[in-house]
Amino acid sequence: MKFLRYTNNNETKPAVEVDGVIYDISSLVYDINNKTIEKLLQMNIDISTLKKVEKYEKLESPIDGVGKIICIGLNYVDHAKESGMEIPSEPVVFMKATSSIIGPNDDVEIPRNSIKTDWEVELGVVIGKKAKYIQEKDAYDYIAGFTIINDISEREFQLEREGQWTKGKSHDTFSPIGPYIVTKDEVGNEDNLKMTLSVDGKLFQNGSTNTMYYKVPFIVSYLSNFMTLLPGDIISTGTPPGVGFGQKPQIYLKKNQTMELSIEKLGSQRQITVAL
Repeated sequence: MKFLRYTNNNETKPAVEVDGVIYDISSLVYDINNKTIEKLLQMNIDISTLKKVEKYEKLESPIDGVGKIICIGLNYVDHAKESGMEIPSEPVVFMKATSSIIGPNDDVEIPRNSIKTDWEVELGVVIGKKAKYIQEKDAYDYIAGFTIINDISEREFQLEREGQWTKGKSHDTFSPIGPYIVTKDEVGNEDNLKMTLSVDGKLFQNGSTNTMYYKVPFIVSYLSNFMTLLPGDIISTGTPPGVGFGQKPQIYLKKNQTMELSIEKLGSQRQITVAL
């Protein structure tokens, strides 16, 4: 099943999409958020009792109230190679501010004084229930579903300024999420999903989750040893090659450019860049 949130007449409501048709589920839950996601996953939703959504103004991030965004760096073998770096002996873990979250088709801001704003299509894992010290074999029991994240990054802020990566990752609008949370049963094997990202119609990223080094169950288990994962938390699992940083010469985003990205079975996103 695909969970989503849509806005119409300035009111945001929860919904599901089944066979291309969107159904409002506000009669079942008031929203899709960190407070309701665990309950929602346990429901037996009968779409015959639900009202169809005939129109909407925009799609929002598919879950509200995200407590934390945890990111895994250098997790694709081919991306690490293009970056001139080795796969680390343990996952590289960093955080993004939740204030960076926007909907899948919202505008992306290029920060003031930015010269190296970059793109990264990533598989997102949405946590469905509290996970602490869990075993890898049990990891799927704690996953609500999968989504798309565009891990926008300002490379100068990230790599050339002192300190950790977070300040290069956390500007407002740097985390477009959605359009859906797609449940595990509908995704099937998340280890072989095609991933693409283009800028102004030019394809830059054309990869697959099959080159991910640390796989989803390991990542979820690993992180649960260092922090409690809570319902609504999102893990961004890394990106395939083709980012602007890896181009020769390097290419970065400017205002009025269009990013279009997709992950097989998870839908697509589209953002236009705006300058501050």
